[in-house]
Amino acid sequence: MNRLIGISSLEGLLPEYRNTPIGLLVEYHNLGRPEEEYTTAQLLVGMCMDQRNQLRLPDNFAYVLRAGGANPRYSEFKVSYAIAVGGVKHIALIGRTQCGMVNLMARRERFVRGLVENAGWEPESAEAHFLRFAPQFEIGDEIDFALSETKRLRQRYSGVQDAPLLYRVEDHLLYAIEED
Repeated sequence: MNRLIGISSLEGLLPEYRNTPIGLLVEYHNLGRPEEEYTTAQLLVGMCMDQRNQLRLPDNFAYVLRAGGANPRYSEFKVSYAIAVGGVKHIALIGRTQCGMVNLMARRERFVRGLVENAGWEPESAEAHFLRFAPQFEIGDEIDFALSETKRLRQRYSGVQDAPLLYRVEDHLLYAIEED
């Protein structure tokens, strides 16, 4: 977590994000910037599906793509759509603390039991389902994942500015992630 950069003032914004939709995202969420009206999305936000992550943003300001672990890999067509048709030129990839996709294999028993108890699955089917999909959704460390996915997105969409951020569930604020 020592790679996180807290943003509690305009001066705390990284220079490359100032006066961009990424900077505005942080200003709206962390700094309480008064909302403005938007008719089109200014950026794409990729973030975790967890219900504790609620961004403070004006209506129509952003496309928000939610996926476990903030993993855009299996939603790439949607990313392309937001860029090609929606015209966005900025992406904020927001990982989060306490992410359930980190160390996913350790949740195997709970996952299987949950499908059996809550969805009526047979234990063998639930186990097979977990083993089939868990390896592709496991993200490892949330900060490293946000950095690696940001790098991948930059290579894929070189005309788009990408920012790795982290949402701390503990204080509900966004943090920039220091890049090497």
